[in-house]
Amino acid sequence: MPINQRPAILGKIVTTIVAIFLATVALAQPAHKENDHCYVDGLSERLRCGYVKVAENPDNPNGRKINIHYAIIPAVKNIYPNQAFLAIAGGPGQSAIDNAPLFDNTFGQVRETRDILLIDQRGTGRSNILHCPEDKDISPLLIDGDDFDTVAETKKCLAAIDSDVTQYTSTNALNDFEAVRKSLGYDRLHVYGISYGTRMAQLYMREHVGALATVTLDGVVPMQQSVLTIGLAVDRAFNLLISDCEDQARCQNQFPSLREALVAIESDLLVAPIKTQIFHPLTAQPTEFLLTHNKFLGVIRLALYSPTTRALLPHAIDQASRGNYQAILGLYSLSMEGMGMAMGMHASVVCSEDIHRVPAGLSEGLEQSHIGSTMFSELSKVCSIWPSDKVAKSFSAAIVSDIPTLLLSGELDPATPPEWAELAMVDMKNSTHLVAPHAAHGVAMQSCANRIVAQLVEEGSIAELDGDCLKKGRARSFYLNANGIDIVIPSTEQKTTSEEAL
Repeated sequence: MPINQRPAILGKIVTTIVAIFLATVALAQPAHKENDHCYVDGLSERLRCGYVKVAENPDNPNGRKINIHYAIIPAVKNIYPNQAFLAIAGGPGQSAIDNAPLFDNTFGQVRETRDILLIDQRGTGRSNILHCPEDKDISPLLIDGDDFDTVAETKKCLAAIDSDVTQYTSTNALNDFEAVRKSLGYDRLHVYGISYGTRMAQLYMREHVGALATVTLDGVVPMQQSVLTIGLAVDRAFNLLISDCEDQARCQNQFPSLREALVAIESDLLVAPIKTQIFHPLTAQPTEFLLTHNKFLGVIRLALYSPTTRALLPHAIDQASRGNYQAILGLYSLSMEGMGMAMGMHASVVCSEDIHRVPAGLSEGLEQSHIGSTMFSELSKVCSIWPSDKVAKSFSAAIVSDIPTLLLSGELDPATPPEWAELAMVDMKNSTHLVAPHAAHGVAMQSCANRIVAQLVEEGSIAELDGDCLKKGRARSFYLNANGIDIVIPSTEQKTTSEEAL
C-alpha cells in the first residue's frame, strides 16, 4: 500500500500487518479482447495483453460488467502452447501484472518452455481497482496514524467507490481466472501462489481440479487459518531475530542489551511520539521525522520480510535506543513509495473471509501481541462498516487433493511460518514441504527454490524434488555498524515452531 501519501482508510493498520492470506455461482459468458502487444514497467520486451469482460455479480450475468486484465510473458520456445504458468500475487490487494519483472526474473527457467500468465485479480491493478481516497498533503515522514478515525475513514472510502464491494472475494476472483484461462485456450495451468496468492491457488485446487497440472504454494496461508493470526507470526519472527543475535558472540558483544533497548524504545513511544531532526533519505537535506509506536513496529515488521533488511535490525534498534533514528529512517524509506496495495479490495477479502474466522483459542494469544491485537481491533472497526457476505464454514476445510503440490516455507518468515504449510497439506496426498532455513517471505525469490519449481513444472511430479540446495545457502550476515558487516550465521535449525520461538 502506498504510504508516501496519507491513506484515508486502514492507515493505522498498514504499519502492523501485511496486507499479508463456497457456494457455486454461475459464470456469465465472457467477452474477450486481446491486444497485439503491450509493455509493462520494468520489462523491455513486448508482452501479450488483453482482458475478459465478466459480470461484477456472477449471480446477475446481465448486470454491471468489469474487465479482468491479463498479461502473458511469452515462452522462449513455445513447446507447450496449451499450458501456462499462472503466477498469483499476494496481499490481498497486489497487482500481478505490476509484478511482472519479479516473476520474469524468478521463473526464467519455467519461461523457457511455457508462457507465464499474470492476471490482475478483480479490485486490483487494472481490473477495476478498488482505490480509497488519499491525502497527498502530508509528508510520509510526519504521518501519525494514531489520530485516524477508522470508522469515519472507512465510510469515506466506501462513498468514493462505485462498485458492489461484496463481489470482490476470492471465490468470484477464481471464476474470473477460469474465464481468462478458457478464453486464452490453455488446457492446463501450473499454478504458483505467493502469500495470499496461496489461498487462491488452494481454491483452484478445490474447485477446478481438471485445469491444474501442478501447484506451488510459497509462504502458505492454510484454508483453515484466518490471516489475522499473522500477528503471532510476526512475534515469532522477531523473537527469532533477537535469539539469533544473542546466540552469536560477535552480535551479542556488539548489541548486548538488544531486548532491553527494544523495551526502552517502545516504552518511550507509548508515552508520546518522538519528533527528531534527521537527514532526508532521498535529498539528504535536514528535515523532521515523526516516529510513533506503530510506525516503529511497522518498520521492524517490514524489515523482517527480507534477509537483507533483517540483517540491519539489531544495529537500527541499538542506534534508536541511543537517540539516533537515521537507521530506522533508512528502513522506513524503503516502503515510502508504497507496497502497491488496493486497500478496498483488501478489506473486501478480509471482511468476508477472515474477520470471523479467528479461533477462540487464538484470541487470547492475539490480545497478548501488540501487532496482533491492533490488527484485529482496527480491522474489526473496518469490517463493522464494510459490506460483506461472510464465507460459509466449508470455506475453512482443508484442501483434499492428489495434484502434485510443492509447499515452500522460509524459516525466518514473519507472515507465514512453516507450521502453516504443515496445516495446509494435511489432506494433500501428493505433496512435499520444503523449508529454506535462511529465507523469509517468498522462498522462490530468495533461494534456489525457483529451480525446484521449474523442475516440478517440467516433470509434473514431486518424486524427484530435492531441497538440499536450500540448506547449502549461507545466512545473511548481521550488520554490526553503519559501515560494514560481520559474518554472523543465525542458528535456526532448532527453532521451527511458533511455540519454541515465542
